[in-house]
Amino acid sequence: MKIGPRYKIARRLGSAVFDKTQTQKFALSEAKRTKAVKGRRKQVSEYAQQLLEKQKIRYTYGVTEKQFENYVKEAIATKGVSSADALQEYLEVRLDNVVYRIGLAPTRQASRQMVSHGHCLVNGKRVTVPSYRLKIGDKITIREGSKNSVLFAEMAKKLEKAFMPVWLSFDAGKMEGIVKQKPTKEGALLDFGRVLEFYSR
Repeated sequence: MKIGPRYKIARRLGSAVFDKTQTQKFALSEAKRTKAVKGRRKQVSEYAQQLLEKQKIRYTYGVTEKQFENYVKEAIATKGVSSADALQEYLEVRLDNVVYRIGLAPTRQASRQMVSHGHCLVNGKRVTVPSYRLKIGDKITIREGSKNSVLFAEMAKKLEKAFMPVWLSFDAGKMEGIVKQKPTKEGALLDFGRVLEFYSR
């Protein structure tokens, strides 16, 4: 997915949606800029807020406009669960996102490359499609030939500091992650409901 200047986009969205903007320097810069323009901002329309939230989510998960629209259509058509919850679930259970969530990659971009280069196995089979949809009970492991790669050096030590969502588990000794349940909303900072409102206009 081609992306323009990341700092510029992140500032416009008011959110550190890219890896290079998830730094203390960016946070301090944003805090200073927000303070400077406080009281001078124009009223933002509901439509503009919905569009902004859509872009935040799209850039956060690193999906194209077309991919995102397809996820939205599928979420709206899903029965037995709210469209917002379905949309969040479909994005969260992408293989690249889960590889990032369990701590095997420092960023989603890095996890996409890791999957594309064939380092990851799902239930013992190599999967090279970042958007591959995982289900409850699926096991994610590192290919035997990749374990000695510099990518996974001192992985156990790194994972000690990793935050693990309750719907996932990871065994550092086996280098194995498991999808235990459906994704939860814990710590959710993105408004999926507002995005659905954007598409229902």
